[in-house]
Amino acid sequence: MSQVFHDIEKKIISSLKENSKQSPESLEKSTNLSPDQIRRGIEWLKLKDLAIVNESKTSLISLGKNGLESIEKGLPERQLLNSLKNGPKKLSDLQKQLGPVFGPAMGLARKNNWVKADSDSISLNNEPAEIPAEKIIKQIGKEKIPKEKIDASELSVLLKRPDFVIEDIVKTKEITLSDSAKTLELSDSSGAIDVEAKVPQVFVARTHPLKDTIDEIREIFVTLGFSEINGNMTQSSFWNFDALFTPQDHPARELQDTFYLDGISAKKIATPEQIRKVSDSHKKNWRYQWDINEARKMVLRTHTTCVTIKHLAETKPDEARVFSLGRVFRNEKVSYKHLVEFNQIEGVVVGKNATLRDLMGIQREFYKRIGITKIKFWPTFFPYTEPSLQTMVYNERLGKWVELFGMGIFRPEVTKPLGITKPVLAWGGGIERIAMLKYGLDDVREFYNNNLNWLRSASKCQ
Repeated sequence: MSQVFHDIEKKIISSLKENSKQSPESLEKSTNLSPDQIRRGIEWLKLKDLAIVNESKTSLISLGKNGLESIEKGLPERQLLNSLKNGPKKLSDLQKQLGPVFGPAMGLARKNNWVKADSDSISLNNEPAEIPAEKIIKQIGKEKIPKEKIDASELSVLLKRPDFVIEDIVKTKEITLSDSAKTLELSDSSGAIDVEAKVPQVFVARTHPLKDTIDEIREIFVTLGFSEINGNMTQSSFWNFDALFTPQDHPARELQDTFYLDGISAKKIATPEQIRKVSDSHKKNWRYQWDINEARKMVLRTHTTCVTIKHLAETKPDEARVFSLGRVFRNEKVSYKHLVEFNQIEGVVVGKNATLRDLMGIQREFYKRIGITKIKFWPTFFPYTEPSLQTMVYNERLGKWVELFGMGIFRPEVTKPLGITKPVLAWGGGIERIAMLKYGLDDVREFYNNNLNWLRSASKCQ
């Protein structure tokens, strides 16, 4: 029984009979098929044992920024030696002349005994005819050279130097016909099934788009080296407000902003020392009589920062990268951009030399990975951080900037009473707002309307 071939298969076989070894790219040109058609056609032919695919990898070496600069100016150590040809020079003059390359150049020159240093001057000692790696720099030039054509020992030294050489791995495929395919006679008539015809639509089970966003955010922070911590949705006012330096008469603590658990108070809220020091901080800085009964009141947490600050107070780490992700509750009027119950991501970095610049860098990397590229930071005010910033991202569809995460460095009034001695970078924000940007929604309630038409049409990958 003769085999039946799809037109795509026929074109690929015919082209390979004329030119026996081709890459997928050359097959695209010789058959006028699309990349996807070539890919599918090759897979079909492989399954029928009619095509052989040989894959190979080639390592190409090219010069990086510093390597290209060395073509014009010479390697840093060569620049140093050239500057000493007319006699010794003062150390300060050399530093000024060579700039940032002086340090590494001097280190190599002294290591190889090319120069000698007195108290205030440097002079030539034993100038080499050729410095290791100069030959490679000239060999590569502005081209890409196969790695195997370059001396391995010299290349390994140059690879250790930042931005001198770049190694690219290029994967290639070569398609050939099997012996049985070479003798095939292709018929002009085609009884092939149209594999591109539409099939009946089936709505399979899937996770909710908001859950997909939550999982994506969790994965991003884990891959950035953060650990997740969890806490209760009900918290004492001590950890939800007082420990975060929010005064007991602050509007956010009133019934119209917070859900209190009626008639329930926490028996043990913290250690006696923590209670005393937080109380003293409030009395000294806010100048009012702090009431422990207010701190005992139980609330539905208004943010996840309470989970993080409690974790830091218990562990007192010198260094930490943790985040908390979960539901929070605000007693607000439901609208297109506000809910009484929503999801929040919040995290902190603890470190001796942690700075606001580090915090902005973390936020930029997170937004980049989530697919948001236009970002800026505005100064703002939060009760428990100083300085504080608001992240603004550009909504292309709306054509305007919208606010997302709040961020800052925990105030000493927050950290010192709890025994936290290192700077703490903190940020937090609503996950639904990110999901609205990803799915192009103007109303946050759409996530909870159970609209099957929208749920089925929402693409999993945004």
